[in-house]
Amino acid sequence: MKSIQIELPDKLAQELDAMVESGWFSNDAEVVRLALLEFIRHHRPEVLEQFQRADIAWALKQKGATE
Repeated sequence: MKSIQIELPDKLAQELDAMVESGWFSNDAEVVRLALLEFIRHHRPEVLEQFQRADIAWALKQKGATE
C-alpha cells in the first residue's frame, strides 16, 4: 500500500477532524481515501476522453505527416 503525506488548509483539517470525531469515519485516512475514490469515479470519464482526444490528434498528425 502506498503512503502519502499531505498538507491541508486549517478549515479543511477542522472539517476532517469533525467527521472523525462525530463517528462518520474511524480515522483521517479513511476520509481521504473515500474522497479520493469519489473524485476519481466522478472524473474518470473526463480524463479518459481527454486521453482519447490526444491519441486521435496524435494519430491524425502522424497520418498527415506520411501523406
